[in-house]
Amino acid sequence: MAKLPILRYAGRVCVVATPEDLTEAQHDFRQESAVGLDTETRPAFRKGEKHLPCLVQVATARAVYLFQLRRAETHPILAALLSDPRVAKAGVGLAHDLRALKEVFPFEEKNVVDLGRAARASGSEQTGVRNLAGLYLGFRIPKGAQTSNWSVPHLSPKQIAYAAADAWACRELYLRFDGLGLPLPSRQLNSM
Repeated sequence: MAKLPILRYAGRVCVVATPEDLTEAQHDFRQESAVGLDTETRPAFRKGEKHLPCLVQVATARAVYLFQLRRAETHPILAALLSDPRVAKAGVGLAHDLRALKEVFPFEEKNVVDLGRAARASGSEQTGVRNLAGLYLGFRIPKGAQTSNWSVPHLSPKQIAYAAADAWACRELYLRFDGLGLPLPSRQLNSM
């Protein structure tokens, strides 16, 4: 794995901040059959400390959208996407992410695909985004901003690049798994 090239998402990234950004994201989501999905949460460094998700990343064929959850106007768009049975939402460790998101805003998830579970069902012992990207896509994703403070009002360029890469890799993995004919069962959170 260490010898694989590092790849960063090179496409368009939209930190959703205006009504126009929301409209664009909503329009883009309607054109997709599958999106990459991930969340970021401010890290906890003390025992018993817990934080809610701060950021939701959604990758489409045309862009990666970063939704800062402190902006309540983003919640209905995300709830609609998560509830849309037509669009597969692919990510790793989604059961935990979705449970935590429900503490921020309500939704009923549909057509959620946990890529780690899909990899395990196909015999892979690796289930994390980075390891799966190495195994199935032939590249490494940089880890740099993983433990940064995701609750800041303005994300740094490093945070934006990190967040976009994770969602993009999830979408690419979904497409690769689908192309290889690996089983991609969609599930509701309750059965994950």
